[in-house]
Amino acid sequence: MSDLELLRGRVRQFTADRDWSRYHDPKSVLLALVGEVGELAELFQWLPAGTAAKLAASEPLHTRAAEEMSDVLLYLILLADVLGVDLAAAANAKLDDNARRYPPGVPQPQAGPAS
Repeated sequence: MSDLELLRGRVRQFTADRDWSRYHDPKSVLLALVGEVGELAELFQWLPAGTAAKLAASEPLHTRAAEEMSDVLLYLILLADVLGVDLAAAANAKLDDNARRYPPGVPQPQAGPAS
Protein backbone atom coordinates (compact mmCIF):
# COMPACT_ATOMS: atom_id res chain seq x y z
CA MET A 1 0.00 0.00 0.00
CA SER A 2 1.40 3.40 -0.99
CA ASP A 3 1.81 6.39 1.29
CA LEU A 4 -0.96 8.16 -0.66
CA GLU A 5 -3.32 5.24 -0.09
CA LEU A 6 -2.51 5.26 3.63
CA LEU A 7 -3.14 8.99 3.83
CA ARG A 8 -6.41 8.60 1.90
CA GLY A 9 -7.51 5.97 4.40
CA ARG A 10 -6.66 8.24 7.32
CA VAL A 11 -8.53 11.15 5.70
CA ARG A 12 -11.56 8.90 5.14
CA GLN A 13 -11.49 7.73 8.76
CA PHE A 14 -11.04 11.26 10.10
CA THR A 15 -14.00 12.41 7.99
CA ALA A 16 -16.18 9.44 8.96
CA ASP A 17 -15.44 9.88 12.68
CA ARG A 18 -16.79 13.42 12.50
CA ASP A 19 -19.61 12.78 10.00
CA TRP A 20 -18.17 15.46 7.70
CA SER A 21 -18.60 13.69 4.36
CA ARG A 22 -21.84 15.56 3.70
CA TYR A 23 -19.74 18.75 3.43
CA HIS A 24 -17.26 17.22 1.00
CA ASP A 25 -18.75 17.95 -2.39
CA PRO A 26 -16.11 18.71 -5.06
CA LYS A 27 -16.74 22.48 -5.08
CA SER A 28 -16.43 22.84 -1.31
CA VAL A 29 -13.28 20.72 -1.11
CA LEU A 30 -11.73 22.60 -4.03
CA LEU A 31 -12.44 25.95 -2.39
CA ALA A 32 -10.89 24.69 0.86
CA LEU A 33 -7.84 23.54 -1.12
CA VAL A 34 -7.52 26.96 -2.78
CA GLY A 35 -7.76 28.61 0.63
CA GLU A 36 -4.92 26.47 1.96
CA VAL A 37 -2.78 27.24 -1.10
CA GLY A 38 -3.45 30.91 -0.36
CA GLU A 39 -2.26 30.47 3.23
CA LEU A 40 0.92 28.84 1.93
CA ALA A 41 1.44 31.62 -0.61
CA GLU A 42 0.96 34.22 2.10
CA LEU A 43 4.02 32.88 3.93
CA PHE A 44 6.21 33.61 0.90
CA GLN A 45 4.39 36.61 -0.57
CA TRP A 46 6.85 39.32 0.41
CA LEU A 47 10.06 37.30 0.71
CA PRO A 48 12.81 38.21 -1.74
CA ALA A 49 12.89 35.50 -4.43
CA GLY A 50 16.65 35.09 -4.16
CA THR A 51 16.58 34.26 -0.46
CA ALA A 52 13.17 32.60 -0.04
CA ALA A 53 14.59 29.05 0.07
CA LYS A 54 17.18 30.02 2.69
CA LEU A 55 14.59 31.83 4.79
CA ALA A 56 12.19 28.87 4.51
CA ALA A 57 14.85 26.54 5.90
CA SER A 58 14.81 28.49 9.18
CA GLU A 59 12.23 28.52 11.95
CA PRO A 60 9.48 29.46 12.32
CA LEU A 61 8.87 29.62 8.56
CA HIS A 62 10.01 26.04 7.98
CA THR A 63 7.41 24.65 10.39
CA ARG A 64 4.65 26.96 9.15
CA ALA A 65 5.35 26.04 5.51
CA ALA A 66 5.29 22.33 6.39
CA GLU A 67 1.93 22.77 8.13
CA GLU A 68 0.39 24.60 5.18
CA MET A 69 1.83 22.15 2.64
CA SER A 70 0.33 19.34 4.70
CA ASP A 71 -3.07 21.04 4.58
CA VAL A 72 -2.75 21.40 0.80
CA LEU A 73 -1.77 17.75 0.39
CA LEU A 74 -4.60 16.47 2.58
CA TYR A 75 -7.23 18.54 0.76
CA LEU A 76 -5.81 17.40 -2.59
CA ILE A 77 -6.05 13.78 -1.46
CA LEU A 78 -9.62 14.40 -0.27
CA LEU A 79 -10.56 16.03 -3.58
CA ALA A 80 -9.09 13.12 -5.52
CA ASP A 81 -11.06 10.72 -3.34
CA VAL A 82 -14.31 12.68 -3.78
CA LEU A 83 -13.78 12.69 -7.56
CA GLY A 84 -12.66 9.06 -7.75
CA VAL A 85 -9.21 9.92 -9.08
CA ASP A 86 -6.23 7.66 -8.42
CA LEU A 87 -3.89 10.54 -7.65
CA ALA A 88 -0.66 8.53 -7.82
CA ALA A 89 -1.61 7.02 -11.19
CA ALA A 90 -2.68 10.41 -12.55
CA ALA A 91 0.56 12.07 -11.39
CA ASN A 92 2.67 9.30 -12.92
CA ALA A 93 0.75 9.56 -16.19
CA LYS A 94 1.27 13.33 -16.21
CA LEU A 95 5.01 12.96 -15.62
CA ASP A 96 5.22 10.33 -18.38
CA ASP A 97 3.40 12.67 -20.77
CA ASN A 98 5.67 15.58 -19.85
CA ALA A 99 8.76 13.40 -20.35
CA ARG A 100 7.59 12.73 -23.92
CA ARG A 101 6.68 16.37 -24.55
CA TYR A 102 9.85 17.82 -23.03
CA PRO A 103 12.79 15.47 -23.65
CA PRO A 104 16.01 16.21 -21.79
CA GLY A 105 18.59 18.26 -23.62
CA VAL A 106 16.05 20.01 -25.85
CA PRO A 107 15.69 23.73 -25.05
CA GLN A 108 12.20 24.41 -23.69
CA PRO A 109 10.48 27.36 -22.13
CA GLN A 110 10.77 27.41 -18.37
CA ALA A 111 8.14 25.23 -16.78
CA GLY A 112 7.59 22.98 -13.80
CA PRO A 113 7.07 19.21 -13.72
CA ALA A 114 3.30 19.53 -14.13
CA SER A 115 3.16 21.85 -17.13
